[in-house]
Amino acid sequence: MAVTVVKSVADVRKAVKAARAKGLNIGFVPTMGALHEGHASLVRHSTKECGYTVVSIYVNPTQFGAGEDFDKYPRTLDADTKLVDKAGGSLIFAPTDREMYPNYRGADGTWVDLVGLTKQLEGASRPHHFRGVTTVVTKLFNIVQPDKAYFGQKDFQQCRVIQRMAADLDMPLEVVMCQTVREANGLAMSSRNVYLNPEQRKQALCLSQTLTKARELYARGERNAEKISAAMRELIASHPLARIDYVEIVDHDTLASVAEINESSVAVLAVFVGTTRLIDNGYLK
Repeated sequence: MAVTVVKSVADVRKAVKAARAKGLNIGFVPTMGALHEGHASLVRHSTKECGYTVVSIYVNPTQFGAGEDFDKYPRTLDADTKLVDKAGGSLIFAPTDREMYPNYRGADGTWVDLVGLTKQLEGASRPHHFRGVTTVVTKLFNIVQPDKAYFGQKDFQQCRVIQRMAADLDMPLEVVMCQTVREANGLAMSSRNVYLNPEQRKQALCLSQTLTKARELYARGERNAEKISAAMRELIASHPLARIDYVEIVDHDTLASVAEINESSVAVLAVFVGTTRLIDNGYLK
């Protein structure tokens, strides 16, 4: 059966109610569209574990800051629909801004703002980004009411923030973090990769190469976080089109920078390649 596309909250709730009446559990994959194989893998994870999978496609304006790429962010609903259908999704929710934020006027409105995991890393570089993320995800969780929601590890901090938010607010669902999907050359799949020209795509490999370098140092016995992060920065600096936003080694739970690396340490980085900002991460063990 072909995937169904709906644009209203009422239609999502009607479809989910009908699925539950058939005894199906509900999986949910929130996206901003411009879907690729990484998103398809999330849909497949959901269809493997849940009887009915909802995918949202919505470029959320409240998580973009001034001067970011909201206006040019790729919007490819027809292609996205084909990908979700092929991956086995049941329903696509593709709302308008008016549908998602009918009562918001500028800064007025109800916001969900997590304190503690959102000020560093992406939060330091993109103020108010996570307030937009947590608010829209809360709204989507309330609309879809899933049993499980699936997020990619590429957006590691976002995953941890959503997991913490769901736990703190006693949301009755499981937030599942799925492994980053990479291109054959190691580049993490991202909707923003379409901004890269051929030479920039080559230089963007410094992100995954940097993570490989960090793992090699860890495997050789290095546990000093500053020494490993310095080696990571040096490798990125050797690529003339790359400019570092941040390179950190953090604790899995708190996202605080660590001095000594252990099995729960995660290397996280954000790098501009040309004008395109890319992120990546990985456990060192």
